[in-house]
Amino acid sequence: MKNGGVTAAKGFLAGGLHCGIKKTTDPDLAMIVSEREASAAGVFTRNLVKGAPVVLSMEHIKKGKIRGIVVNSGNSNVMTPTAQTDAMAMAQAAGEALGAPAERILVASTGVIGRSLPVKKATAGIGRLAGLIGPNGGPEAARAIMTTDTFPKEASQSLLIGGKRVTIGGMAKGSGMIHPNMATMLAFITTDAAVSPAALRRMVRQANEDSFNSLTVDGDTSTSDMFIVMANGASGAPMIKAPGEDYAALQEALTQVARKLARMVVKDGEGATKFITINVTGARNRKEAKMAAMAVAKSSLVKTAMFGRDPNWGRALCALGYSGAQFDPNRAKLSICKTMVFKNGLAVSGSVPRGLVEKLAKREIEISADLGAGDGKAEVWTCDMSYDYVRINAEYTT
Repeated sequence: MKNGGVTAAKGFLAGGLHCGIKKTTDPDLAMIVSEREASAAGVFTRNLVKGAPVVLSMEHIKKGKIRGIVVNSGNSNVMTPTAQTDAMAMAQAAGEALGAPAERILVASTGVIGRSLPVKKATAGIGRLAGLIGPNGGPEAARAIMTTDTFPKEASQSLLIGGKRVTIGGMAKGSGMIHPNMATMLAFITTDAAVSPAALRRMVRQANEDSFNSLTVDGDTSTSDMFIVMANGASGAPMIKAPGEDYAALQEALTQVARKLARMVVKDGEGATKFITINVTGARNRKEAKMAAMAVAKSSLVKTAMFGRDPNWGRALCALGYSGAQFDPNRAKLSICKTMVFKNGLAVSGSVPRGLVEKLAKREIEISADLGAGDGKAEVWTCDMSYDYVRINAEYTT
């Protein structure tokens, strides 16, 4: 395998470079290209304030076929007088460079909101980058989409379908303004499996729900979120059009790659020192389990307690209570780092359980709740909230 990112699958090219959008010399422009037309599906932010690239890409992906994706970092191209024309200019520049219609190009942007995109720099960079992309360019592309990320995020997996080796590879960016409400920050997955656009749409929705829609860093849903999957069939595996054995196998592998990327995003949360898993069982159904888990994960009081190694379980119990999930608190159980702290309506002990403060010093923490109301369960990931989170966001544009 060439690498673990978006060029791990056959027939995909990628790359990244600095075109002048960022004030630093860090790469700020990426391209992902399929050598042949690919099926495509995606989910996009539900924020009413959408970036122009999101609006454009939502339109271009409707037919289910694309050739490539162009992504810039350092500027989100949101709510400026020329946002829509700038996004279209990027699609046109990429289409011309690749010999494809602009309608077969998706555009994504990430960075500061409300500042005009230096579109001439972007389109000139696209022309240069089109001549540099290659089958080993995944890592460069992953670095070029970073903003406050501290490391590039790539993952891959392979499986057999119809006796053919099929590979799935992906990349994501995200560190702050992370509370997906559809998809995620920015995430792109490629596969050389052959999948119809309709089947791929179903797969993407399911993979998204079990990965990117199960994480939160700070409770803020971005204007630029999108999760795109491209499938070009270059593996030679049989076409997947409907649910069945091959469909299920690809769905599982696609979800696993998405989950790997999602967990990386949480671990790279701005200022994060801990990765926190919230497990909720015993809810009336999965929807309420997800509501309960997400309420705990979003709680600033829980997140700051975990940063301070404070076993203040009452904050988690409180979040469960206002989550909207229906349960009897007298039947609920709550554990932190596998130490039971609340049961049958009362604290398990009158003081902090022995050894719990020491357990909270670990890099990975688990909070588990059994609501005692049914069979619904869900897992959500978050991180702690540190002094550095405030510093990073207080100084973001200055």
